[in-house]
Amino acid sequence: MAKNTICLWYDKDAEAAARFYAETFPDSAVGDILLAPGDYPDGQQGDVLVVEFTVAGVSCIGLNGGPAFKHNEAFSFQIATDDQEETDRYWNAIVGNGGQESECGWCKDKWGISWQITPRVLMEAMAAGGAEAKRAFDAMMTMKKIDVGVIEAARRG
Repeated sequence: MAKNTICLWYDKDAEAAARFYAETFPDSAVGDILLAPGDYPDGQQGDVLVVEFTVAGVSCIGLNGGPAFKHNEAFSFQIATDDQEETDRYWNAIVGNGGQESECGWCKDKWGISWQITPRVLMEAMAAGGAEAKRAFDAMMTMKKIDVGVIEAARRG
């Protein structure tokens, strides 16, 4: 186990989520799957309790803790993309697997985890500051999935 690990609480589908992430994002994998050594409030002995996994190189564990806590946008994974094809691939994988679109490049997977699918061109425009950043920002504010071509055009003015 890594020294610093993000723990994500799931109702009961930590293993399915981890496998989806491993199939979807490079540098992602499912590690150890730990079974409950005894009954607990929302499960029984032998149920999958903890799943170790990585998402795009980030160490995580998924805890099947039951329905007590729900995810929200206060936590999200941000995935930097190089072009529209990569942006579309990740967005469509998440939304097309029972997820939902949100605004400004955000979406949620079917387990409620928020994702920011962010083309690098958008972050470069924001870092440039000034009128270029404002135009890119204004363009982004009208989008759900980020359109790289529109952001590039906004950068140029």
